[in-house]
Amino acid sequence: MPATVRVLKHIQLKYGCPGCDQSIKTASKPAQVLPKSNASPSLLAHIVTAKYVDGVPLYRQEAQFERLGLTVPRGTSARWMIQLGVDTLMPLINLLNDHCMAQPLIHLDETPVQVLKGDQPAHRDHYMWVRCAGPPGQRIVLFDYDASRSSTVPKRLLSDYHGAILTDGYEAYNAVAAAQHLLHAGCWAQVRRKFDEARTVASQAGIERHRSDEMLALIRELYAVERILKEQDATAAERLTARQGKSASIIARIREWIDTQRPHIVPQSLLGKAISYTHNQWPKLIVFLQHSPIALDNNRAENAIRPFVIGRKNWLFCDTKAGALASANLYSLIETAKANGIEPHAYLARVFTDLPAAQTVADIEKLLPFKQS
Repeated sequence: MPATVRVLKHIQLKYGCPGCDQSIKTASKPAQVLPKSNASPSLLAHIVTAKYVDGVPLYRQEAQFERLGLTVPRGTSARWMIQLGVDTLMPLINLLNDHCMAQPLIHLDETPVQVLKGDQPAHRDHYMWVRCAGPPGQRIVLFDYDASRSSTVPKRLLSDYHGAILTDGYEAYNAVAAAQHLLHAGCWAQVRRKFDEARTVASQAGIERHRSDEMLALIRELYAVERILKEQDATAAERLTARQGKSASIIARIREWIDTQRPHIVPQSLLGKAISYTHNQWPKLIVFLQHSPIALDNNRAENAIRPFVIGRKNWLFCDTKAGALASANLYSLIETAKANGIEPHAYLARVFTDLPAAQTVADIEKLLPFKQS
C-alpha cells in the first residue's frame, strides 16, 4: 500500500449559559510539539527521519509530498527542523549531556560541514563534533556544531569532565587533556591506517613484500586478543589481566620494531610518517594496558559520525547557524536511538507526542532513547 496523508481535526467546543453571567468556556486541545503549527508528530517524525536517517534533502521531500497531494514548502520544513532542534528538544539534549559527562570514558571526533550564513565565511569549513559514551544498553551519541576546530571547542564540550578521553592524534585534544588533567588514550586504528596506506602504495608499485606488513601483523595480534576477550564476555579484571600479559608482550615487540626501523626510514616517506606518528602517539597508545574500559581504537566515534558524513553528501550544506545547531541536536537524538537498538521514526513520533505534555524532569527522563522499553 502506498503512503497516504490524513488530516487530523481537533474540534474545540465552546459552551456558554445564556441565563447567567458566566463566561464562555472552550474545550482544551492536545498539547502541540510546535504550537500554532499544523504539523502533527507523525509528519514531523517522517520529515526528520527522511532527512537525518535516509539523507533525503527537504527540497526532494517537498516534491514527494506534492505527489501525495500535500503542500509542504521546504522553507516551512526547514523552520520546523530549527524549532525542533534548537528549542523543543533541548531538555532531552541537556539530559543526554549530563549522562555523557558522568561516564568514565568519552570518545571524540570531528568532521567538516559547510554553513552558508555562519560566523565564518561560507567557503571555510565549519565543524560537527561528536562525543560517544555509555555502556551497552545506555549508549550516548552527542553532536555539537561549532565554527571552529580549535582547542576551545573540546574544552567547552568537556568542561568540568574528569574521566578519560579516546581520540585520534589531533593536537586540540592534547590541549584539553593537559589543561584538565584527563587520562588521554590514543587510537590504534589510526596507526594501522597509516601503515596500510604505505603498504597499498608499495603494492601498487609492484613491491610484494614491504616492511609495513610486519607492523600490520603485530597490530592484528593486538586485535586478536581483544576479539577473544569480547567473545568470552570477559570481565574488567580478566580483560586487564590479558592485556598486561598477552597485549603487553605484543606492545613490546611493536616498540622494538619502531626503534629498529626508525633510523633507517626516510621520514618524509609514507612508512616514515607512519613510524613517526606511532612514536609521537606512543604514551597514549599504551594507556589501554592499564585501564580495562579503554578500547584499542576510536572506531566508536568514527562509526557514529559516518551517518552524518553520508547525509552531508546529499544535503551538501546547512544554510544558517541555527540550522547547523538544529541538525546537531536531531542527529544526537537519532544516533543515540540507533545505538540503543531503537527504531528512529517510532521513537521520534513518541517524543513529539509526549514531550509537550511533560511536566517534570522525570517525565522528560522517560523519553530518553535508552529508557524505552
